[in-house]
Amino acid sequence: MHTTTAPGLANRLKTETRSLHALAERSGVMADLLHGRLRLADYCALLRNLQAIYAALEAGLDRHPADGRLWRPELRRLPALEQDLDRLHPGAWRTELPLMPAAAAYVARLAVLAQTAPRLLLAHAYLRYLGDLHGGQMLARLIGQQFGLAGDDGTAFYTFGEPAQVEALKRDFRAGLDALELTPQQADTFVAEACDAFRLHQQLFDELRV
Repeated sequence: MHTTTAPGLANRLKTETRSLHALAERSGVMADLLHGRLRLADYCALLRNLQAIYAALEAGLDRHPADGRLWRPELRRLPALEQDLDRLHPGAWRTELPLMPAAAAYVARLAVLAQTAPRLLLAHAYLRYLGDLHGGQMLARLIGQQFGLAGDDGTAFYTFGEPAQVEALKRDFRAGLDALELTPQQADTFVAEACDAFRLHQQLFDELRV
């Protein structure tokens, strides 16, 4: 099968997911968070559901090594996320905070991809890691202000290092995407998977507000 380097995959992902990205940001608990009206208990519920998603995503990425620009130690979020949950919800958050149906569906989807189409895990890595890198500092400030947190106490999830390192991680990730060797059909499938990931996030954010 003939493959070619998909030109501008990172830019195509940004363009074709833009409307879905904006919709997810305006949905449910994310809208509440960005407007400063999210309760700490609801924020912890959000983190709990993201913890399940990251656990499945990062386990799959560990099993199927990718380009070092797309999966590297600096990107790993699960330990920091669990650290924040331990700080903000002392006790058995794994059992006390509910896993929403959308998160369970997301975890199941990631498990299927890890078994059948591991390269598509990178479409979900695109959404999560580039999103975290781009918006993390702003969210860390918002959360710190809303819940009276100092430094990265309770916001370690959003910490990727100094600004220069954050910029390098973003630049390298986009370059890694553009270096993937995909047929046109594979590129279409990759973008479609990223779009589905945004839709699953929107469903999760809506469910968490109820």
